[in-house]
Amino acid sequence: MLSPDVKKYAIIVAGGSGSRMQAAMPKQFLPIAGEPVLMHTLRRFHAFDPDMPLVLVLPEAEIPTWRSLCADHQFTMKHQIVTGGSSRFQSVKNGLEALAAEEDGVVAVHDGVRPFIDNAILDAAYTTAAQNGTAVVAVTLKDSIRRVRGGNSKAVDRTAYRLVQTPQCFRLPLLRRAYAQPEIPLFTDDASVVERFGHKIELVEGSFRNIKLTTPEDLVLAEAFLLQEAGR
Repeated sequence: MLSPDVKKYAIIVAGGSGSRMQAAMPKQFLPIAGEPVLMHTLRRFHAFDPDMPLVLVLPEAEIPTWRSLCADHQFTMKHQIVTGGSSRFQSVKNGLEALAAEEDGVVAVHDGVRPFIDNAILDAAYTTAAQNGTAVVAVTLKDSIRRVRGGNSKAVDRTAYRLVQTPQCFRLPLLRRAYAQPEIPLFTDDASVVERFGHKIELVEGSFRNIKLTTPEDLVLAEAFLLQEAGR
């Protein structure tokens, strides 16, 4: 259980275009159960800790749309909106700058289109990061995998691999120092940035429900999950 004395923050990154979703609007704005995906995601963090500062990073062109959606849905949950950058790395860096006045604590970086993160995983991730500096949510592979090279494929041991999810939690000073590095193509997530900085990455067990909404089929799953939760 995370000590109440540890300050918690969340940076929600929402920069998807919706191309693989085959949608006319960015996927973070698509409705599930009548509300935009992003509202569901923000509510999960607020439910975990109502006092947690929430930083929402959006492309500049999409900020007016978000404000309009908040007005339409009477969504008044407190959060700070930050303009995203040209890459995920730059967007997270902008989100960190919004926390410049904060000296310590644990910050989670989370995909805006993962609206099914739960309290148990959040508690484990924040607690592990508070103790060890890092905590990255990941799950085991259910399917067999093959390595493909030069037109040939070879079976590999799936038990040696994990599928990485978010949130990815870090002590705030550590993540801030790691993001002072120059950006390189290897940086596909926050763990890769911190690992390059020389810090060990701790893994926390995630959930197969913690899906990243990417394709139309994911929206069907999302609706089913919400219906199931409503029936509890």
